[in-house]
Amino acid sequence: MDNPAKILIVDDEAPNRELLTVMLEYEGYNVITVSSGEEALKRVEVEPPDLILLDVMMPGMNGNKVVGKLKYNPQTKSIPVIMITALDSNTAKLAALNSGAEDFLSKPVDRAELTLRVRNMLRLKDYSDLLSTYNDTLEAKVVERTAELEIAYKDTLITLIRAAEYKDEDTGAHVRRIAQYSRMLAKLLGLSKRDIRELYFASTMHDVGKIGIPDDILFKKSPFTPKEWKIMQTHSVIGATILKKGDSPLIKKGAEIAMNHHERWDGTGYPKGISGDAIPLSARIMAICDVYDALRSKRPYKPAFSHKKAVDIIINGDGRTMPEHFDPKVLAAFAAHPEYFEGIYEKYKDD
Repeated sequence: MDNPAKILIVDDEAPNRELLTVMLEYEGYNVITVSSGEEALKRVEVEPPDLILLDVMMPGMNGNKVVGKLKYNPQTKSIPVIMITALDSNTAKLAALNSGAEDFLSKPVDRAELTLRVRNMLRLKDYSDLLSTYNDTLEAKVVERTAELEIAYKDTLITLIRAAEYKDEDTGAHVRRIAQYSRMLAKLLGLSKRDIRELYFASTMHDVGKIGIPDDILFKKSPFTPKEWKIMQTHSVIGATILKKGDSPLIKKGAEIAMNHHERWDGTGYPKGISGDAIPLSARIMAICDVYDALRSKRPYKPAFSHKKAVDIIINGDGRTMPEHFDPKVLAAFAAHPEYFEGIYEKYKDD
């Protein structure tokens, strides 16, 4: 590949470094290895990589401490980090994400999963780099470049969503429908043109956190166990963690939606169980849009419902979905014009 991405591998065990090096060099990447956290921090200062694969359990400075220092430093905080751990505990994985890592892999590392995660993280870094310079570029050439940058901004978000789709069985049509539902409902609620535009694009990032959910859970055809369901719910926090590092209002709005779109008006949602106006309006709008599309779509545990049945469930409830889950004002706007949702669904049906 032209100008191959530079990847730094940090692991105290030589066999692990050698195995990862072989896998990544086969994919065409430029690989550098070090054997300790201290050495990694020094190497990054003189030769910043595009991505870091960082072992969690190391003598001296462990992986969580290393990533904490990397993210604290303005010069290195934008470098994506994939933590590698032999621990099978969900708590350990969340600790890695909370320390600032963008993703994690479990040992023994699967080659196909490694390739996919590395590719996605490198894409996300490209998008993050583009977004971080967006405001400066806009101020410098606001007149002559506005249209061009607008296109670049949209392309960035579209590609970000495509990266997430590698870890999601939902199609691109689902993402397009969600954006259209959100824009339409925002208009019915009388939001400003700016808020409507932000919501339209930010809504597409609602499930980007599924990148961090293990495949055996994400693609499971049978019902989740309680433990698997708890892990699945972490996609909200993971998505917000990925997106919160962006400086643009649009990416911040995406983080807000990713974190809160499964919260419920009555406080029975997740991940925080907040209620009422404590839930951002963007997420309250997204909640109805996501539920409507889920009801209209086929799932392992249910058939695709008709528009009429989906509307009835949202307005009147079926035990699983209840009207008290939604902001009354948003629900009223939906109930006043459900035909708009049907029109969008029919226009953007899955192929």
